[in-house]
Amino acid sequence: SKEKWIKDYPGQLLITTGLISWSASCHKQLLAIAAGTKSALRQQRKKQVAFLNRLTTMVRQPLDKVVRKKLVALITMEIHNRDVMERMIKAGCNSVTDFEWLSQLRLYFDKEQGEYGIVQAVQTQAELTYGYEYQGNNGRLVVTPLTDRCVLTLTTALHLQRGGSPMGPAGTGKTETVKDLGKNLAKYVVVFNCSDGLDYKSVGRMFSGLVQSGGWGCFDEFNRIEIEVLSVVAQQIMSIMTAIKARKTEFLFMDSIIRCN
Repeated sequence: SKEKWIKDYPGQLLITTGLISWSASCHKQLLAIAAGTKSALRQQRKKQVAFLNRLTTMVRQPLDKVVRKKLVALITMEIHNRDVMERMIKAGCNSVTDFEWLSQLRLYFDKEQGEYGIVQAVQTQAELTYGYEYQGNNGRLVVTPLTDRCVLTLTTALHLQRGGSPMGPAGTGKTETVKDLGKNLAKYVVVFNCSDGLDYKSVGRMFSGLVQSGGWGCFDEFNRIEIEVLSVVAQQIMSIMTAIKARKTEFLFMDSIIRCN
């Protein structure tokens, strides 16, 4: 029973295992629909709704602060999984190759690879390796269809060894979306608030640390950097992206040889 895990395991593990289980279940039900069992996905949705009802019953009970935080984050993600199922039923999905299913961020566990098996994140044509970076017991973002579209664009960019640049008015969730994608893929995300006081050496040191640690950098208000500095920063980004595309383990950056993780 999934409910037994909640008090015994960290929140990140609950959400990741839940997403792996949900991805495998939906994949299985779509194969069943293709084989002729038309109500397979509806039955799976009923199980998901029943699981959510049990979680909401638990969250109403007296709980300690840590368990409550885990439950709220888990419910947030499981509600999104239910919404995806409802969208697929509405769209009449009957195959694992339907775009409504392929466009979802899914996690699969392959026990044949690695010493203990590996977790792979998949979305459309993009296949990304799970980062295994412990995120702590933090909250999760409510996922809307717009968030899904933004995540789809970012994962495709990552698959093509590129970066992403979400644009929009202040307070619309651009930074939080990037951070939440980092949580989904277990990547360490460092948020930098840029200002016109930044010079190319400061930005270069940030880039150097990120490249060597293997983490993600989210540069908030990047447009505030002076145009003269941006031209040099663009060259720095290009040298990093070239090294990543070439899968180099080391490369020359700002007159120093650094590791590329």
